[in-house]
Amino acid sequence: MPSSDRAIQAEALSALTATEGLPASYLAIIAAHWCPLAAHIAARASAQGGPLIVCISGSQGSGKSTLCRMLEALLAREHGLHAATLSLDDLYLTRRERAELACDVHPLFATRGVPGTHDVALGLSLLAGVRAGQAGLTLPRFDKAKDDRAPQSAWQRLAAPVAVLLFDGWCMGARPQVDADLAQPINRLEAEEDAAGIWRTHVNAALAGPYRALFGAPDLTVMLQAPGFETVLGWRRLQEEKLRARTGAGMTDAELARFVMHYERLTRHLLADLPPRADVVIPLGADHAVGAVRYAAQTNE
Repeated sequence: MPSSDRAIQAEALSALTATEGLPASYLAIIAAHWCPLAAHIAARASAQGGPLIVCISGSQGSGKSTLCRMLEALLAREHGLHAATLSLDDLYLTRRERAELACDVHPLFATRGVPGTHDVALGLSLLAGVRAGQAGLTLPRFDKAKDDRAPQSAWQRLAAPVAVLLFDGWCMGARPQVDADLAQPINRLEAEEDAAGIWRTHVNAALAGPYRALFGAPDLTVMLQAPGFETVLGWRRLQEEKLRARTGAGMTDAELARFVMHYERLTRHLLADLPPRADVVIPLGADHAVGAVRYAAQTNE
């Protein structure tokens, strides 16, 4: 790349990190890790010859949204590929629909997050549209401050077909657990509010049923690998602090601790089950430092 082009690229990336509120030191992470990852995705897209769907899986607070924005920019600027992001969070059922689920199945389904609380049919329809190269698709948006789906006027419209769809979510790629693993509660929430195991059994059945097609759709799986579940609460607390600063609304620390318990079972399961199956594994430190990224040939050795 000519020096003038490198200078333009560096300036553009500096502007991007500033827009995201990231320190200048983040440029080193982009150069060392995200540029090679973007090149890997671009090569897969070229080899496939059609729209590529990339799963970005990672626990709460692992940095999925930031990574997706970086990849969108890098794929466009360095590889000329139109990329967009669909978040699993944006497929949540409406607050009213979750209330009905809580009434009909189990009270814990009033809380968004676990399999069973998403509009799987909507997700599959969107992925089919991407595969077909449709223009004019609209991607839903969920308002976490209001705990409800945003009005369609706030949804993102994709004027042109996308070459790469980044599909991110905290439980992307999860497989159902064996029945024996569901017998014992994993935390206080399950012990006190799901003593009979109805909620976790229903979540597991959703993974074995409707979510199987949704999570099986991506062509490439990238995992942001947390060092352990113990770090997730701290990461999620940082997210909530940013949300409160931006909107003035959010959960208290006690509410947040209970909220994260909804995710503990599948987070621990994914940390054990997904790395050997992922195409790209990105190990993270508790401080979000990126370790040695492992691509499939290395991961499967």
